[in-house]
Amino acid sequence: MNRLTARWADTATGGTVFSAAGVWPLLAFLADGASGAARAELADAVGLPADQAAAAARELLAAMGAMPGLRSALGLWTRRELALREEWRAGLPADTHGVLTDDLPAGQRALDTWAAERTGGLIERMPVALDADVVMVLASALTLRTEWPRPFDELMLSPDAGPWQGRRLAGLHRTGVRLDRAGVASGPHGYVTELKVPGDNGIDVHLLLGEQRMTPGQVLGTGLATLARRIPVVPSGQLPYGDVGPGLRIGQQPCATPRPPELSVTTVAYDMGARHDLLDQPGLFGLTTAMDTGDGHFPGISTAPLAVGKAEQSAVAQFGALGFRAGAVTAVAPAPGGARPDLRCTTTVVTARFDRPFGFLAVHRESRLVLTAGWVTEPTPYR
Repeated sequence: MNRLTARWADTATGGTVFSAAGVWPLLAFLADGASGAARAELADAVGLPADQAAAAARELLAAMGAMPGLRSALGLWTRRELALREEWRAGLPADTHGVLTDDLPAGQRALDTWAAERTGGLIERMPVALDADVVMVLASALTLRTEWPRPFDELMLSPDAGPWQGRRLAGLHRTGVRLDRAGVASGPHGYVTELKVPGDNGIDVHLLLGEQRMTPGQVLGTGLATLARRIPVVPSGQLPYGDVGPGLRIGQQPCATPRPPELSVTTVAYDMGARHDLLDQPGLFGLTTAMDTGDGHFPGISTAPLAVGKAEQSAVAQFGALGFRAGAVTAVAPAPGGARPDLRCTTTVVTARFDRPFGFLAVHRESRLVLTAGWVTEPTPYR
């Protein structure tokens, strides 16, 4: 799944948020029921042989359901006249199958209600719209929430350089003694500063600031490579004095009494959303052949010829002083065809500053599974 996240991140060109964890199970179940070129393309996107994909998707959904702070759900709705193959339907989680009625507005309201309920209101509508050609909807919903054991202090931040120069932004600041929370990775396209913000339930948010010339995909790709342990991160406590990475500086500060080294973090709050039409990049998701309505591609799902007519995702992410939360709903719709003190000593201060566009990865700490990823270009204004 992280491989799909990396491939998706590589296509990012501006502010966005997305969840490969919301797409991957749907592609896996589609691969299980596909044939021919569509089956091969979906298997490549999933990264597993098609005959193993459904079992892996069930295992994944069960694992995510057991992760604290994470809720996931799968839904399937079909027209009454569409006959599903029982062996495929039985491979889905229990109690996922509903009926699409001929009353399209009522059916749309039911799908929107499902999306809102499964995401706690973060996503209010199903990303696909029903029409007369939609005979089936396969959807996933995912939400994650975590709180910071040590909240940030809120302040007004006005960067003096970069794309956010002069803007009044909702800034966040805190200090700590864990220098290993910040570090620098040397990726194939340049240096990336990584800051881990640990949540209280095993979900961490990794903030990633690259060199100014780097693209969102290059920065996020470096972060994903560090998760896979293909690229090491040098902790800030092992770095020399000076400007050691993007937005990261290590210096000395006078102090009245001896005290341990300190990590000082300044970043911005953000509340962002994005909508993705997966069929705009069908090769990324293994849907190139599957979207050809001139033929049927899913004989393992139904005896009726089916092709993918719609595939979309809505995603949101919110990062604030108290914690982080994110949600995503993905749907695939097959269709027919003070005074100066006496300073006697010094201490080391590591300063990490995220005051220009940066990336983030919301990660399950134990498995290193990326649940949500994004690129922040529009932080929350200061009010």
